[in-house]
Amino acid sequence: MIVSNDEQRQAVAQLLRRVVPAEVEELGGLFATAGHELAIVGGPVRDALLNRPVTDLDFTTDAPPHRILEIIDGWADAIWTIGIEFGTVGLRKGEHQLEITTYRSETYDPKSRKPEVSYGTSLVEDLRRRDFAVNAMAATLPGCGFVDPFGGLEDLGRRLLRTPGRPEDSFSDDPLRMMRAARFVSQLGFTIAPEVMAAMKEMSARIEIVSAERVQAELSKLVCGAHPREGLAALVESGLALHVLPELPELRLEIDEHHRHKDVYDHSMIVLDQAIAQEEDGPDLILRLAALLHDIGKPRTRAHLPGGRVSFHHHEMVGAKMTKKRLTALKYPKEVIADVSRLVELHLRFHGYGEGEWTDSAVRRYVRDADHLLSRLHKLTRADCTTRNKRKAERLARTYDALEERISRLAAEEELGRIRPELDGVEIQQALGITPGPLVGRAYKFLLELRLDQGMIGKEEARAALLEWARAENVL
Repeated sequence: MIVSNDEQRQAVAQLLRRVVPAEVEELGGLFATAGHELAIVGGPVRDALLNRPVTDLDFTTDAPPHRILEIIDGWADAIWTIGIEFGTVGLRKGEHQLEITTYRSETYDPKSRKPEVSYGTSLVEDLRRRDFAVNAMAATLPGCGFVDPFGGLEDLGRRLLRTPGRPEDSFSDDPLRMMRAARFVSQLGFTIAPEVMAAMKEMSARIEIVSAERVQAELSKLVCGAHPREGLAALVESGLALHVLPELPELRLEIDEHHRHKDVYDHSMIVLDQAIAQEEDGPDLILRLAALLHDIGKPRTRAHLPGGRVSFHHHEMVGAKMTKKRLTALKYPKEVIADVSRLVELHLRFHGYGEGEWTDSAVRRYVRDADHLLSRLHKLTRADCTTRNKRKAERLARTYDALEERISRLAAEEELGRIRPELDGVEIQQALGITPGPLVGRAYKFLLELRLDQGMIGKEEARAALLEWARAENVL
């Protein structure tokens, strides 16, 4: 036990009591009266000791699920048993929603994606099964007595991730814990103990038995953490990235002559940092994924040119397809896949702007193609400037400032965010004397291109242009 004297224990207990509602103390008393233990465990204890916000409280007990139900019957305002097969009972008391889980252990069969759960009778043994020592601390109720059998408090001070037992045993029980290690590096700024990293390298292939949905959840938390660059580096160093995001370590093999970085991986990490620096309302998963993956098409499009130069023609198109395939394999929602892939596809579009040679029509198309992603595309494009040439960086920034000013001007004049033809479907049918069908769609597309090319010209001119198009297409 790291806390070795009464004064230290009382200080920790007092800190933990600050985050414990009165209802929780009352619940602890109910369990004690019934002859059972109840403790707050894991992340809430860790976060309280780190002075981080504590939003959810996790409880563990020696009482089996049927006894939990008996103890809280008549006290809880509502009870649910959706997780009871895994030993978890949920309840609501006032404004608090709580979950209580019987002491247990989880192990994976070498070929199974689902853990086998068995109940235990000891708090210390329940803590032993936790992923890391910093998550293997508990506060017993009532009173918030501090329990720390594996040195979690000391590890908090050192910002170190160790497992309560042998890391090989821990990762064998649940391979997802290897992903969690990288996630905690990102979220908490911790480092991974050498013996833990060694086990991760040896056992990284075990992550493949874990469902894609669980891997995706951990990856998203990692990417949205406070230190994603360090978390991603842990994924790459451990070998986990080869199994969950193999396109990422491949970037280290590609020298990035364009940006003078040692490799495309290094460039991508800088882009990620610079995209994060532009966030306005907290972590943006879509922007961060797009920054991370924007150049993954480069290794597959590398071509050698005369003079020792290289090119990566159409790497944005190849990268968009690769992004879609990888995020689909990780079971991301369709809208996330579509948005991230689209940003990867569009991230080079600005570089055709030159010194402002685009026509207003080209600017309208830029806005039209970006659609609801325009703000994110602005951020990604600016983040992708990682040149060490200060004059070049300033010139690119000024040029993009000018593009954004043109977009703002045209938006004010033409409502670019809602670009539509000046004639709707009904008006098209009336003008051409036709009924609903494919021809209406063709006419609508013509009028949309007309609007993008010429801006607002008025309904009469639009109708005249439509009739001229119809005659030329021989559809009248």
